[in-house]
Formats: sequence, structure tokens, C-alpha cells
Amino acid sequence: MMKNPNTGRDDRRISVAIYEPVRGAILGAIGDAGSLLYSELNQQVEARTDPEMWASSSVAWYTVSVKLHLEAIGLVSRSGSPQRLELTDLGRSEIARKG
Repeated sequence: MMKNPNTGRDDRRISVAIYEPVRGAILGAIGDAGSLLYSELNQQVEARTDPEMWASSSVAWYTVSVKLHLEAIGLVSRSGSPQRLELTDLGRSEIARKG
């Protein structure tokens, strides 16, 4: 179940086959860059995942859903305008553990 930091509730269920690659792409892109503008996120996810995933699915919808979940569980934080994304200490630990 996906969490949403804006509502504080569980919102959606998505396939693990899509969630895991998108999650990895988001954490990897932010980790590699140090911080990342939200406007660059879709492009990064698309570049870091299998193009066949997006043949019948929306990269933008899944990217924002997973990003919000990562914020809600404390792996990613956002700030500023335009929105900039950074890994939290927990997010950096997650990458190091899997890395």
C-alpha cells in the first residue's frame, strides 16, 4: 500500500514489478546527483528503467506516486520552489545497504 505525505493515509496499491524499479531509479538518481529538481525526475526514471515498462503505463503517474511514498516513509525529502528532492539520512542508509 502506497502512503501519501500530503494526506497521511494509504492511497493506492501498485505492482511490485513497477514499484521496485521506479523506487530504485528515484533513489539512484537523487543519490547520484546529491539533489534533484522534481522537474528532472520523470526523465531520470525513464532513463533508468526498462522502456518496455512504459509501453502501456504512465511514467509520470508512477513516478509521482512512488516519490510521494518515499517521502511518506522518510527516504526522500523535498524543499524549495522549484521543488528540489534530496535523500534523507535513512535514504542514504538504504542506498548504502543495497549498494
